Amino acid sequence: MSEADAVALLAVRLALGTVMIVHGLNHWRGGGGIDGTANWFRGLDLRRPRLQAWLSVLTETGAGTLLLIGLFTPLACAAVVSVMLVAGLLAHRRNGFFVFKDGYEYVLVLAVLALALSAWGPGDYALDTAAGIEVTGWAGAGTAGGVAAAATAGLLAVFWRPRRGS
Repeated sequence: MSEADAVALLAVRLALGTVMIVHGLNHWRGGGGIDGTANWFRGLDLRRPRLQAWLSVLTETGAGTLLLIGLFTPLACAAVVSVMLVAGLLAHRRNGFFVFKDGYEYVLVLAVLALALSAWGPGDYALDTAAGIEVTGWAGAGTAGGVAAAATAGLLAVFWRPRRGS
């Protein structure tokens, strides 16, 4: 791997990891805090919205932290993809594409970036690489995509109860 490739992957991991951490912290401490986040999840027809709020905080900050240090990268990417799938499907899809209309543009970009990162791998400046446990290529993308699809389907099956007519 060239030095430029290694630095580019580090930049992608740091940017995506930071976005996820800040997003998770905002669900916890920003705006209406956990109660506000829980109310938002309730509005998306998710049962146990307070649990959903805490799970989102843990998932987003946990995935972000793993991305920052480059550890278990395909699983961290799976968490990002799953969170973005749920957000895209439940909160943004009906609003169309553009983010300025609360559409799915932003969550799509984050999900695709995470999936691409799972294929590219964490790069040379990562704990996965230092420990010799990096998973890249189709194996990395398949792991991230498969875990994300299973997690999303599981969450929706267990917690999503749309109102009639939704």
